Amino acid sequence: MEVGKIQESVLKRSVLRQLKTKRKEILQGAGLGEDCAVLAFPPGEELLISSCAVKTGHDAALYAVHAAANNIAACGGRPAAVWLTVLLPPSAEEEELKALMLQAEQTCAGLNLQIAGGHTEVTPAVNRITLSAAAAGSAPAGQSVRTSGLHPGAELVVTKWVGLEGTAVAAKEKERELLSHFPAYLVETARDFDRYLSVLPEAAAALEAAAASEDAAVMPCGVCAMTDLSTGGIFSALWEMGESAGVGLEIDLKKIPIRQETVEICNYLDLNPYELSSGGSLLIAADDGYALADSLERAGIPAAVVGKAVPGNDRIVRNGEEKRFLGPVRTDQIHKLF
Repeated sequence: MEVGKIQESVLKRSVLRQLKTKRKEILQGAGLGEDCAVLAFPPGEELLISSCAVKTGHDAALYAVHAAANNIAACGGRPAAVWLTVLLPPSAEEEELKALMLQAEQTCAGLNLQIAGGHTEVTPAVNRITLSAAAAGSAPAGQSVRTSGLHPGAELVVTKWVGLEGTAVAAKEKERELLSHFPAYLVETARDFDRYLSVLPEAAAALEAAAASEDAAVMPCGVCAMTDLSTGGIFSALWEMGESAGVGLEIDLKKIPIRQETVEICNYLDLNPYELSSGGSLLIAADDGYALADSLERAGIPAAVVGKAVPGNDRIVRNGEEKRFLGPVRTDQIHKLF
């Protein structure tokens, strides 16, 4: 395609015609010549806007939409709309753009989100299809959850398994190589980890458990902080939560839930699974992490208590008798594949 804004005819047939999902909160959404979306939320709701998630490749829409929506859910909100910025190299074909938008729409439809706008451009600045997504949603006034809400004594719960997103990407990018070393069922299972990418169910279940009354079957567990695991994996999320709240951490590495497929693939590709893209998993801090984990398990969501927050600034991960001090994760392990 030619460098610059895509042609109006391409925009209509390969972008706008793919957008089907509508929500009542979006009064004005994506359209030809429309540079702004107009949203309206019920009185008493706070507007939440997530930072952009940037992804590359042919599955960019799948990962970017989930990442942006997960940011809203981890703040205690309900995502309603996403905005997509698509950058394509001059070598890209229109069919690739159409497939990307179809994937974006299918992902949004599965999450009940509306694509409210964005921008699409062909530029020599990129050599792969690159997409960024931002999301907006709402939460009841005063009920949004801050990462900085972590406090000493709170227990840390991880949902599902770490490394899901990165394992799926690795299984796709290195499929031929992995099939020469592993049985096909293991690689196929890893590729299918995409189905776990959303944390909307566990975020909603955690907040429901936290709001339960003392007379309910599920006791209140006191959720005080949440963050979705994304770039940099569980080690990055732990560091950022501890740094944001100004507290220390004590983590048991052996309690961090991880799939055997992730272990096998990461060992073979020399990747650290604890610093690997982990979209699909949520880190939750609660006064009673075990009660929360039990509540999540009853809702069909795997969950495990992996440690707790402590006074001070030391963030320690123990593996039996060994221990290491956490620091900022500079580079996600997935970049080693590219």
